[in-house]
Parts: sequence; C-alpha cells; structure tokens
Amino acid sequence: MPDKTSAVAYDHVSACASEIVMMDGCALANAIRSKQVSCVEVMTAYLDHIENMNPHVNAIVALEDGDSLLAQARVSDQQLARGDPVGSLHGFPFATKDLIPVKGLRMTMGSLILKDFIPDADSVMAERLRRAGAIFIGKTNTPEFGLGSNTYNAVYGITRNAYDQSRSAGGSSGGAAVALALRMLPVADGSDYGGSLRNPAGWNNVFGFRTSYGRELQQDWPIARTYATGASAQIARMFAFDPKRTFAAEDCCRAK
Repeated sequence: MPDKTSAVAYDHVSACASEIVMMDGCALANAIRSKQVSCVEVMTAYLDHIENMNPHVNAIVALEDGDSLLAQARVSDQQLARGDPVGSLHGFPFATKDLIPVKGLRMTMGSLILKDFIPDADSVMAERLRRAGAIFIGKTNTPEFGLGSNTYNAVYGITRNAYDQSRSAGGSSGGAAVALALRMLPVADGSDYGGSLRNPAGWNNVFGFRTSYGRELQQDWPIARTYATGASAQIARMFAFDPKRTFAAEDCCRAK
C-alpha cells in the first residue's frame, strides 16, 4: 500500500500553485495576448512551480538557466508591445520530450551514450513550436531511446506518478504526462509507437492525442489536460504537412 507521503506532489498542487499555472492552455494564451499577464510573469510562475513540484517526481530534466529563460520571456513581451504578429504558443514555457532535438539544449534520449550531446539545429517540430512562440525551458524525461512503458534511465533516474509517487508514471512519455498533470507545463508533447503517449496520459489523468499514420510529425503528438484547452493549440504545428516526409497525408493542415 502507498505510504502517507506517496501523493505529496499532487496534493501540493492547489496549495502552492499560482493562478497563472492553474490556467488552461487557451486561457493562458488569451491572457498573454490581451496583456492581462506578461510573458515574464508566466515564466516566473512556472519556474517557481517547477522548483516546488519537480523534486517530488523528476519529470522535467535539463532545465535551462532561469535568468536566460526570463530574458527570452522579456523579448516575447517586447514583441507584444510592438504589436508584432505572434503565434498560438507565444510566451508558453515548453519542454519537449528528451527525444526531440532542440538547438543548444542537451538531448540525451535517456542514454549515457548521448549524455553530453547538444544538437546544433532544431528538429522540424521544435522549429515550428519556436515559430509559434514557445520558449524551450528544458526536456521531459523518457526511458532510454523511448523504449519502455515506464520512465527511468541511467542519466536522470526515475519519473514518478503525479498522483502516487510509489507507482509508475508510465512511458515512454511519462515525464511529459507528469509535468502536465502537476501543472509544470501548460501543454506538452509525447511520442507513440505502441502506447508511449497513451498509457502515461491515462496513468496521470491527462489527454494524449494520437492521430492516424501520416498525420503526425516525427511520431510526436500533443498532450494536454483537455483536448479543447490545450491539444488543439498545438495540432496545426505538430501535424502540419511536410513534403519531405514520404508518407505524409496530403490533406494534413499546412504550417503557417
């Protein structure tokens, strides 16, 4: 049986979370665009919340320096102040699964072989998310090379379930599902060949959306707390048609 401290992370969400991190994805996007909250305020709220919650579950890894992230958030605020066109994820703190290359951000794939690897270019998905305004704060944990239905590896260790830290987070997108469930991210991504998106979503009470073959990008899909308030904001970016992909469906939406 779980001990009395096994659910400490989820029990502390409402106690320590700010109003900003409790917003759903659509509400947060609207608040940023209407300048009800600044991107700096959003980044500060999420970094503070990650500091409180992540030690319980180890969902977010390779977290970037806070000062650098706040500097990027200030640039996002300046874009809004100038009236520049902004994307659907403008000012969103975002951590990709640690299988996705993001320029300048450590990517280990959960393997000691790649423990010091830093990509020199964005993947197509990362480039699209960046263009949509997302600010990359780090990665979410995964089993080595994404192989397995539990999330642990020799680089970062075990990711624990959001509701009960004595139990598995599922995998291989366990870090993403737990980070989302505990509101350390407004939206997240995960990959799936045989359940790697769907089982951690189910085990952590969030929504994993896996499309038909040919309508995905790099086998990667969105995770959100509900479809309407989060996943839909990413779909146009992550599922957009890419002519370089041999099996891409021609009627997929196109990136803008």
